[in-house]
Amino acid sequence: MVAHVVAPAAEIPPGARHVTEAAGKRIVVFNLGGEFFALADRCPHQGGPLSAGPVMGAVHSDCPGQYAYDRRGEILRCPWHAWEFDIRTGRSVFDPKRIKTRAYEARTACGAELQAETFPVRVEERYVVVEV
Repeated sequence: MVAHVVAPAAEIPPGARHVTEAAGKRIVVFNLGGEFFALADRCPHQGGPLSAGPVMGAVHSDCPGQYAYDRRGEILRCPWHAWEFDIRTGRSVFDPKRIKTRAYEARTACGAELQAETFPVRVEERYVVVEV
């Protein structure tokens, strides 16, 4: 797997999201309280742009008439048909064993840990040649 530098971590503050493209795929990166998570920017239902969906929490109920709201800011809702996904795992809220969106590894790294891809370069008869 090839690392893709998205942005300086400070440019994606807690609660924010950032859309990027890597290897021809649109990916949305979320900052949840300093932890970074990345999902494919495509709902598995009909391809809606998940990056345009609202972020909310989850509602749970142990019995009729009682409910609890938790995981504030960790559930992403598709803007097209309201399918909901866990930002941390990509799994759907309504059927987590069967339905999910692609999740990608997201991490922060120091500049010294990152290395640009290099190519052999030589000069032939006054022309610079790069081998790709």
